Amino acid sequence: MNSVGKSKASPPASPEREDHRGQAPQTAGPSRPPLHPQLARLQTAPPRRSSAQHRPELRRSRSDVSETLGHDRRLVVVSNRMVDPKKPAAGGLAVALGEMMHDSAALWFGWSNKTTSDPAPAMVRTQSFGRTTLAQVDLSTEQHDGYYTGFSNSVIWPVFHDKVKWADLNPAYFKAYKEVNRMMASQLAPMLKENDVLWIHDYHLIPFAQELRELGCKQRIGFFNHIPLPSPEVIKQIPQHRELMEALMSYDLIGMQSPKDVENLRLYAETEGVGRLVDEGPELDAFGKKAVVQAFPIGIDVENLKELVPSPDSQKVLDQVRAQAGKRMLMVGVDRLDYTKDVPGRLKAFKKLLQDQPQLCNHVTMVQIAAPTREAVPAYARLSEKTQKLADEINAEFATGDWKPVMYFNESVDRGALPEIYRMSQVGLVTPVADGMNLVAKEYVAAQQPEDPGVLVLSTGAGAAAQLSQSLLVPPKDKEAAAKAYARALTMPLDERQRRHAKQVENVERQDLHWWRQKYLAALTKNHVAALADGDSPEQGGASSSSEAGARG
Repeated sequence: MNSVGKSKASPPASPEREDHRGQAPQTAGPSRPPLHPQLARLQTAPPRRSSAQHRPELRRSRSDVSETLGHDRRLVVVSNRMVDPKKPAAGGLAVALGEMMHDSAALWFGWSNKTTSDPAPAMVRTQSFGRTTLAQVDLSTEQHDGYYTGFSNSVIWPVFHDKVKWADLNPAYFKAYKEVNRMMASQLAPMLKENDVLWIHDYHLIPFAQELRELGCKQRIGFFNHIPLPSPEVIKQIPQHRELMEALMSYDLIGMQSPKDVENLRLYAETEGVGRLVDEGPELDAFGKKAVVQAFPIGIDVENLKELVPSPDSQKVLDQVRAQAGKRMLMVGVDRLDYTKDVPGRLKAFKKLLQDQPQLCNHVTMVQIAAPTREAVPAYARLSEKTQKLADEINAEFATGDWKPVMYFNESVDRGALPEIYRMSQVGLVTPVADGMNLVAKEYVAAQQPEDPGVLVLSTGAGAAAQLSQSLLVPPKDKEAAAKAYARALTMPLDERQRRHAKQVENVERQDLHWWRQKYLAALTKNHVAALADGDSPEQGGASSSSEAGARG
């Protein structure tokens, strides 16, 4: 299937442009403002690279475990959700770890994603997943409601994403959260071997190491926080914040997505008077415990992304988007419809763009894919209604006979179709209020054609901003700055787009998913100072240029 590219056309006499390839599209109707010369772009279909043409250095070992831990140590992964051997990997954690675990003689422990009305203690069930053993426990309905729906997703999730107003600070939730972590730790402890190395994942399981320590477990235990860690002032909105942060200090290694998250944990310890840095190094001494705290920004599997092929199920969406790409410039956003992604704010910024730049009408279309999530939760249902209403209002105000400014898909779209959609667009929109990393930003960069790349507009609230600083960076929730960045992205000259993209894609390809796994496991099992080699700093990605100040606001 051919992808639609972004080759641009411009008027014959436009000295500012470097890519003069054709004539400007004609505007419809005498009353419409003339199209700015830099916005006149036509679409052609660039060739798609075969997998054999991918950079050879990206073809790495599919299993990182034995080469990092050694053959005498077993990796034990603990996560709330797990891979389903009968289905393709779905969800960020399953994708990030599934392939590695399948090829490793490891143990993967977690919740089965099943609930039961039986309040009796959970029994562990095991099954094979390649060379790995999956060990799963069910939760009672009451445990699920308090631990998962309650404290994990109604307290930690909103607070850590700086959305305190969405939090339900019911004290019963924390009790259930602690009890489930204790129950799961007690089920895992008898399965552990003395030389095991444990890697615990995400906010559902912050107290897990503390519970294992109380059971006498002395193995190396690391934690990785996939979501942001906010400032101390925000963390302290959780009534049990001290208990939570003290439990976190039971780990040997605490991995964060970005340097900002690391700094927020250190600031918390200092401002609360519970700890300090050890000799200005990566080790934090807090609550009478010591742990290494370090940033390990998660990456994507670039090779896998480039080999994705759209499924027949995605054909309808692809055809609709392709039809627009043949006539107009596209701006694309791909998100779960979560309040942390600020899709309504993105739509408002797009509306302001059309108001401030009327010459864009009928020449640019915003494609927003918003996959539904947590639909049974009333707040998410209201968010869905609000977002649909905004899209409808923009279309009602600006649409013409053959043009709707917003193509809104409130549905999940086959992952295999996303690279092609990314390549069709002139602008990628990743503007969350807060995000641990946001891998859509990295996927957008990796999917672009180097000879004619699109421009990424990226919120500084995303962890990816620390690496992808050659994007047009905008403050979260700043409609004015976002609208200016949209306009700048649509008019950016080819040579600047190429320069920015080259620096971004170098970072995305070098600090990829394999890099993340290897660097974390090396830091957990070896000397943490040697874990990040020279030139592999997670902050690397190029300093922001002063010319971006206008886009940031």
